[in-house]
Amino acid sequence: MDWLAQAVGHVDRKLPLRNYCTGLLLDGDRKSVEPMAARLAPDHVQSMHESLHHLVAQSPWSDDDMLRQVRNYVLPAMQKMGPVTAWVVDETGVVKRGIHSAGVARQYCGRVGKKENCQVAVSLSVATESASLPIAWRLYLTEEWAKDAERREEVGIPQEVQFQTKPQIALAQIQQAVQDGVSRGVVLADEVYGSNREFREGVADLKLEYSLAVRSTTTVWALERQPLPPKPWKGTGPQPTRMRRDETHRPIVVRELARQLPAQAWHEVAWREGSQEKLCSRFAALRVRPAYGDDRKGTLQPEQWLLIEWPAGTNEPSGYWLARMPANLALKRLVAISKHRWVIERDYEEIKGELGLAHYEGRNWRGFHHHATLCIAAYGFLISERSRFSPSAHVGHLELRAAPIPPHFRPRGTKGSPPTA
Repeated sequence: MDWLAQAVGHVDRKLPLRNYCTGLLLDGDRKSVEPMAARLAPDHVQSMHESLHHLVAQSPWSDDDMLRQVRNYVLPAMQKMGPVTAWVVDETGVVKRGIHSAGVARQYCGRVGKKENCQVAVSLSVATESASLPIAWRLYLTEEWAKDAERREEVGIPQEVQFQTKPQIALAQIQQAVQDGVSRGVVLADEVYGSNREFREGVADLKLEYSLAVRSTTTVWALERQPLPPKPWKGTGPQPTRMRRDETHRPIVVRELARQLPAQAWHEVAWREGSQEKLCSRFAALRVRPAYGDDRKGTLQPEQWLLIEWPAGTNEPSGYWLARMPANLALKRLVAISKHRWVIERDYEEIKGELGLAHYEGRNWRGFHHHATLCIAAYGFLISERSRFSPSAHVGHLELRAAPIPPHFRPRGTKGSPPTA
């Protein structure tokens, strides 16, 4: 907490910060301000409510500074268990009933798998093989919201925040992470981002590798080279490539390309242990160049991998990825890194469910971001503590004993509460 307090500025914010993070970590179904205040100071709910609300909805501390402070504390602990493997772009939806909260609109919400009245935030997470930490978080504004001066003023949207597409927000987050010198990983994202040409090119301009999901309608120039075998290329340097130059060579939709691949192009690959058994499916990978309207010869765009997943017994492929990865990469490694987005899905379940990421009930821009930032800070603390033990360790096996909580315990500084040990 002393480390985090360096990012909130004024010393008067230190105690409310401690109380807010304590409230997020305590038991309870809801982690919005009012129920947290009731749990923290049952005899002085109103004063605690005012303190927490002021910290999250009004205090002008910087979310960027706080997230940077969290990252500088947590990432070294994560890296003790293994190196950074990926930077994962994601978006998170928070369902809302009303129409007045910042950015709320009827839009696709991944949490429910359909269009819903919700707020959507774009995030960037740094991931190792076993954990991930969000390091950037920004609310997405629809064009309607961005242009509505009256609604913007009501919820305190800063003047400098203008309309950006989700890929533009994500690319800005990645650019900032590069500028901050964050340990690099392969950029991963779903098809909303991977199918966006400017996003892919922006990531490539930063000299970052990526494996990005794309839509089945994506067009590419297929190269003569055979599909990627299970074992890596044994030659020196990259494998040789040439484009077909006959009259029949045209850009092709990846869905059609998958159907044309011979049987020997497909390989069973297991990429990780699931909850009950190894996760395994059928994959093929081949070198391609993305095809655009201004590219008639397939020579303008850099060569990269097209990875296709087609589970046995199904009528259609289930996934496509364009991957800016080494030409001599083994298929198993390409599949493993492309599928590594799962780690943030698991972590976000905990941030949302246990730490109340989706529980904030205020309407303004600042409160939405402050609450999310402090949820990430609380989650970062849990990650850093877990990183002290091996991934296979369980608390029960370590014979840890928690100190009993005194029956009249209150957080330090609560008005009218007895002193604590």
